[in-house]
Amino acid sequence: MDFALILFVLSIVSGILWCYDVFRARKQRPKGSPDPWWVEYGASFFPVILPIFMLRSFWIEPFRIPSGSMIPTLQVGDFILVNKYAYGVRLPVLNKKIIAVGEPQRGDVMVFRYPHDMRQDYIKRVIGLPGDRIEYIDKRLTINGQALPVIPQGDYLIPRSFDVFQKFEEDVLGNKHMLLNNRDAQPFVPEQLLVPHEYSANCTHSRQGVSCRVPEGHYFVMGDNRDQSADSRVWGFVPDANIVGRAFFIWFHADQILPPSGVDFGRVGSFH
Repeated sequence: MDFALILFVLSIVSGILWCYDVFRARKQRPKGSPDPWWVEYGASFFPVILPIFMLRSFWIEPFRIPSGSMIPTLQVGDFILVNKYAYGVRLPVLNKKIIAVGEPQRGDVMVFRYPHDMRQDYIKRVIGLPGDRIEYIDKRLTINGQALPVIPQGDYLIPRSFDVFQKFEEDVLGNKHMLLNNRDAQPFVPEQLLVPHEYSANCTHSRQGVSCRVPEGHYFVMGDNRDQSADSRVWGFVPDANIVGRAFFIWFHADQILPPSGVDFGRVGSFH
């Protein structure tokens, strides 16, 4: 069940009980008498639940990284903070934008609801904005005809699988970040893995890669672990209505493969 919906319902129920207690029931109780059960287990939680609900709905929300699609930027087990205000104020639960504040920029690490299953939250890097022409051919990224420069950074050992991938620094039109490529992986997406979507006609797939025109109101996203990421190359574009916010800080890391407790405080901090 959606945690935001749970918080919303709890806030409404406890708020009603709190208002009833403060403005009516409390005045009718004998002085010095104990609070009834519905105050102790209902109304008393309202001053605690409401700030959490407001903070999580309109400003900061925590998430945990469950997969390796964003390695090396984010590792499995990272606990991150997401700025929900960065891309506009949205109504809780409905996720409808009511106040425009900012828009996703190329290179942002963005959390969004997976277009084919709104119950799932995904995190990827924004590569293409509405109207952009995105080409990923032979593992080289081009935006609107401009090939993005990449600088080799040597080999990178994947912590969980112990696979060795090639590491590069990529410059997404001014936003630099690290990415991984698997030497043995093909540059194209196998046809059986492609997920049909509303704008499938905007993309052309070949043995060399994929070329897409990003439709209005949508974004093209990719994982930094390029050959181990199911992203816009596979299932299409991210609608603006699905956006949750911009990831910006790792506040904790816990992973079962790390000795002795799986906690790594060296991961804590901001990231690009």
